Amino acid sequence: MALLKILSFLILLYGIIGLIISFVNKSSNKSNVVLNRFKLPFHILALSIGGFMFFITMIIVRIGAQDAGVVVTPRGVNDEELHTGWHIVMPWNSVYTMDKTVWVYTCAHSSKEGNKPDADAIWAPTKDGIKMGFDVSVSWRIIANEASWIYANISENDGGDSGRYLWLEENVIRPKLKSAMALTVSEYTPIEAYSTKRQQIQDHIIKKMRDEVKGYKLIIEQVDMREVFYNPEYETAINAKKLAEQEVLRLVEVTRQKEEQLKQASINKDIAIQQAEGEAKSLQIKGTSIAQNPKIIELEWINKWDGKLPNYMMGNGQGVMMNLNNK
Repeated sequence: MALLKILSFLILLYGIIGLIISFVNKSSNKSNVVLNRFKLPFHILALSIGGFMFFITMIIVRIGAQDAGVVVTPRGVNDEELHTGWHIVMPWNSVYTMDKTVWVYTCAHSSKEGNKPDADAIWAPTKDGIKMGFDVSVSWRIIANEASWIYANISENDGGDSGRYLWLEENVIRPKLKSAMALTVSEYTPIEAYSTKRQQIQDHIIKKMRDEVKGYKLIIEQVDMREVFYNPEYETAINAKKLAEQEVLRLVEVTRQKEEQLKQASINKDIAIQQAEGEAKSLQIKGTSIAQNPKIIELEWINKWDGKLPNYMMGNGQGVMMNLNNK
């Protein structure tokens, strides 16, 4: 379209210059041969074609794939939007494009991560009254078929082409998000909000926000709870409690181990007592048997003899030793 406009302008300019030269030649002295020879041929045709082409470029409007066109007539804003493609709009009307792509508004605890330059997490009380912080991102867009309503009813607020969107984020998306967070989180405990029911909370917030922004002709695509955290005092208390619980578990384990050791020592003691009692009883039985039958000693000696004679043997109580080793 830009090239067509340039081409039509050049053709139109050629025709206008040719018309001016023709007028000057007719009104000047005919004896001026040089001036009479300077002419632009087909200037009338160029003027007609250039004027027609320029008019066409003035009434044809192209709407991109990411935009919706709003037509403003002398009587006001037209209710019918222009969508992707080429459209014919009379030159006395104006066409403004509205972005219909997805915008993302983020509230974050860390500075410069969200739409605000400073820390801007959303704090909401839980079922237990404990306030928790949330990093949240909302993906939203305008309803393309309602772009004319938004153009007519939402001020740009000195924000240029993005002014209406910035106004919607600050005056619709942000307040509705904070309200939905407060109402939803208050139904859950801190543990549920932190982990177990996080997806459920997110789904409830999406539903609440979709209902709330319908009047502003907006669509909520997604709400993402990116991070959840406690306030510093509560987090310190939780950490202290966790450390205390871990210490209790450690002491319980130490106690259990000592009980196991004492139990094993008692078992070992009982085994030793039983073994000693068995050995004592065995000796008592042997002693009784020997007393009743002294020949048992000789039998024991024979059972333990390896068949070899000793090198020395005592005499029969006479103190005589005999070397019985044969060399």
